[in-house]
Amino acid sequence: MQFLFRHLWLALPFVAQSAVAQPDDAVRLTADDPVVQRLDDLAQLPWIKHSTFTTDTAHHNVHGYPAEHIPAWSATAVSERLRVLDDRTPFDLTYNAPVQAYIDLYTIRKRELSSRMLGLAELYFPVFEEALDRHRMPMELKYLAVVESALNPAARSRAGAVGLWQFMLPTGKMYGLDVDSYIDERHDVYLSTDAACKYLKYLHSLYDSWEMALAAYNCGPGNVNKAIRRSGGYKDYWKIYDHLPRETRGYVPAFIAVNYLFAHHADHNLYPVAPTYCAYEVDTLQVCYRLDLQSVAKLTGASYEELQALNPTFKLGVVPDIAQPMTIYMPREAAGVFVANEDHFRYAVPAQATPLPASTATVAAAAPTAAQRTHTVRSGESLGTIARKYGVSVSDLKRWNGLRSDRIHAGQKLKVGRPQGSTSAERPAPDRAAENFAYYTVQPGDTLWNIAQRHPGVTVEDLRRLNADGLRDGLKPGLKLKVTQPRS
Repeated sequence: MQFLFRHLWLALPFVAQSAVAQPDDAVRLTADDPVVQRLDDLAQLPWIKHSTFTTDTAHHNVHGYPAEHIPAWSATAVSERLRVLDDRTPFDLTYNAPVQAYIDLYTIRKRELSSRMLGLAELYFPVFEEALDRHRMPMELKYLAVVESALNPAARSRAGAVGLWQFMLPTGKMYGLDVDSYIDERHDVYLSTDAACKYLKYLHSLYDSWEMALAAYNCGPGNVNKAIRRSGGYKDYWKIYDHLPRETRGYVPAFIAVNYLFAHHADHNLYPVAPTYCAYEVDTLQVCYRLDLQSVAKLTGASYEELQALNPTFKLGVVPDIAQPMTIYMPREAAGVFVANEDHFRYAVPAQATPLPASTATVAAAAPTAAQRTHTVRSGESLGTIARKYGVSVSDLKRWNGLRSDRIHAGQKLKVGRPQGSTSAERPAPDRAAENFAYYTVQPGDTLWNIAQRHPGVTVEDLRRLNADGLRDGLKPGLKLKVTQPRS
């Protein structure tokens, strides 16, 4: 794990004041403010709540000074900084009392969480920026996810909005995000980001104003249109401000404050706390068979809690058995172990470490086994590519499907599993009598992968097979593992 920003503390001169100078008619944010709620939700994530590294910004700044010495700036200074930012963006970065209230939220009241979000940006902003560039949209829109979800992909609002971009169910489905008993693609980083770009582009086409588009993203075009009518026909955010729903009024001010935070966090002695996984430390894999994340955690040595945090799309911790490939996210090292042992996951019976609720038990029971699996041929596929995908031979595919040639066509359904009752494809049992054993005591930071690497001729599957009982509760320091040594 690499904490990229841990030692980036800069010795910046600053003038300490007793309080931030407020513009007229100061605004106070309460605990039920949606932006405040999302920040509080972020604080409850296990990998933040139990983090071993903290800036402790609630009590001291990064130089160790008491909180009352955290730098504060006059309204004039903050306003001037926003004016400079405003000159470089298509957004109208206005400074007023609501904007100052959210700047105070991020730079004073919720300093620890602001540092976390600055670090989480290392994980998610590369994804956002790629999508925004592809759609030719302003890069500042990446800050919208900070307002919406505090960069928590598992976020869920009280109204039922979900994910980094907080899609409601109907809007998500309108933009191609599937939701069923097993999956919720509103949590998927890539799919939801692409959907958000399309939706924002549509909203901008309605109003020709990014501020109006942001308001409509939050409360819907219908509520924005009502506010326009009640204001006398104005299509300016600040002129319809008083006619918007209460929860939407702080939406654009918070967006402006986040622009300020990411540009001037160092001026407030705020620095990124790097996330557990940065963008380049997470790998993606595609699977099209049923997969239990608890089983993946046990075999690869990854933390089940971490896999859940990286894959909130899978509501039950289970990748369902569907024809479409599903993307899963893993720590890079765990992904390497998974790829090396994928046949085990494809054909083994999934562990029931995460029991399904009764309401979905019938769905699980209906999932086909490896012996019953079928594959729908896609354009460009051949028997060879399909055989490699399922770990079978071309001759088996032809025999199971009664094919006399290698010709197949898109849409054709093929049997890709061993026929029920057949034993021809079963692997012979290992000659256990010929094996020699040694024991290894698990050390902190060990994974099955690096343990196998220390013992020539030993695979992760060997370790898992020989220590099935001991690994039921995961790989823990102090556990004695039976290791198979090669025959002399």
